[in-house]
Order: sequence, then C-alpha cells, then structure tokens
Amino acid sequence: MNINPSPDLPDLRVFCEVARRSSFSAAAEALSVSAAYVSKRINVLETTLGTRLLHRSTRRVAITEAGERVYTWAERILDDVDQLVEDVSTTRRIPGGKLRISSSFGFGRRFVAPALARFSEHYPQLSVRLDLFDRLVDVGGEGFDLDIRIGDEIAPHLIAKRLASNHRVLCASPGYLARYGTPRQVADLSSHACLPIKERDHPFGLWRLTVRGETTSIKVTGPLSTNHGEVAVQWALAGRGIVLRSMWDVRPLLDSGQLQQILPEVAQPANLWAVYPARLAQSAKVRVCVDFLSDEFAQWRPAADDAAGVNMAGPAAR
Repeated sequence: MNINPSPDLPDLRVFCEVARRSSFSAAAEALSVSAAYVSKRINVLETTLGTRLLHRSTRRVAITEAGERVYTWAERILDDVDQLVEDVSTTRRIPGGKLRISSSFGFGRRFVAPALARFSEHYPQLSVRLDLFDRLVDVGGEGFDLDIRIGDEIAPHLIAKRLASNHRVLCASPGYLARYGTPRQVADLSSHACLPIKERDHPFGLWRLTVRGETTSIKVTGPLSTNHGEVAVQWALAGRGIVLRSMWDVRPLLDSGQLQQILPEVAQPANLWAVYPARLAQSAKVRVCVDFLSDEFAQWRPAADDAAGVNMAGPAAR
C-alpha cells in the first residue's frame, strides 16, 4: 500500500521563515543555518507535497498560490505543536516559542507596541509578532494567542483579563462649539455634525451611550466618516464635528483645551482587556505576557473609574 509522505516539521519551519522574509538568505540568518541548507529543505518540501511553493528570482522570493495555502496550514500546525510541547513540559518558568498578538491601529501603535518592546527585552527567547487591525479579531480562529482590545463586548467563550479602566467621551473643538452651539442632551446630537468611526467593535453610526447609569442609543450622521480613529480626532480638532473617542486618546487634548468634553454625564464603557482562547488558559507564554502587560498598565489611568456615573469595571474577568 502506497502512503503519501508527510512533510517534516523542520521543513515547514524553514518554509514559514522564507515566506515571512521573502528571502532565503534572511531566513538562513534567522535560523542560524546556511542558505544552501534552506534551499535544500525547500526543495525537499516541494517534492514531498508535489507542488511549487515559491517563485525564485535573482532579486527576491515570492510565494505561490499553493504556497499561501501551505503557509496558512503550516503556521497552524507549528503553533499547535509548540503548544503541545509547552503543555507537557515540566519546566514552564522560561516560556519560549512564538507569541502572536493582535490589537487595534491607534492603541496598538501608541501603547501596545512600546510595551511589547519592553516585554521582549525580558523574554528574549520568545518570538513576538504584533498585527494591527481596524476590525475585531477572531482570536482563536485567526491563529492569534492574544488580543489586546478596548471595549467591553467580549464573547463568553474567550478568557479576558481587564488591564485598565477606560471609557469613551463626547468632545469637540472650541471653534465648533462656538459656531454651532453645545448639545445639552443626547437627543441634540442628531442635529449636529458627528464623526462616525468604523473601527473594530464600533457599530457604525450608532452610538451606544451610558447616561447616569442608563444605556441609550442614538443614530448620528455627518459629512465626514472614517475607519480610523486618529483621522476622526484630527477632524474634530479642525472643527468639523463631534467625536466619540477613548479617554486614552483625547485626555491630553482635553487637558490642553484643544478639545472640550460635552455632555460630561454621558460616556461609553471601553475598558482595556487582554483576550485569549480558552485552550491557551495554561499557556506559559500567554500568562507571562498578560502579567507583564497588567503591570505595565497598572498605573495607566486616563480617567477616574467612576467618571460620568459609569461603572468602569466592565464585565467580570473570565
């Protein structure tokens, strides 16, 4: 009986490194092997799978369509193998392997990335990859170990640890308010130019707000909208409308007077969470990263927890 040969795990690792770096020599340097060895293992893998995985030229290496599929599967397989080894290991004090983390564009760039740079100094044996998105990530389904997110709507099958308190507030520039007036109640927002953001968990154009402990929703419109929070803040600074934005983002602008908070009794809970799949509950690499980020953000206080009469504790950590 003929049995199709299975690819070796080391060959899959070599292939993934080449695919990520689009270079045999860069992959060889990362793996501390020769470029000839890398080329040989790729040839063996292509022979085993019976398909071409890479287009080679004198200048660069490009992945083929089949290679893209193999790369997706290989990353999952290798991650699962790493998790298996970690799970049965008797020594977990020094976690290693690859740690894939996701977050949002603005917060990820300004806060998560610098924190992870410091984390990497403490755990150099971990390979950390950070991907930033303008949408909510399916942590387990997309192969991530950890998602650092703002917002309290978290699926019950995920484990979540609150890293810091935060909430979103309504604000506008002094120039906008002088020209168009200041809203006195939530209903007034419907007659103002608002700046909707399509960003991760935000329902586009629908603001769910908490007013003295009571939740209400209002549909907002305006001549400008975006999928990037930093763009909306820039427009607000230019006097183009009212923005609903996290205190982590606008607190310095409020302190400087460049923006003014309106309807101070109104807010939207949006705490900072570390979210990961239940299957990684015992993962040492996830645990040390969450603990590190928890310490990093322990003194991070963009606003008082009881501001605007909102319970900023959010849902219980799972």
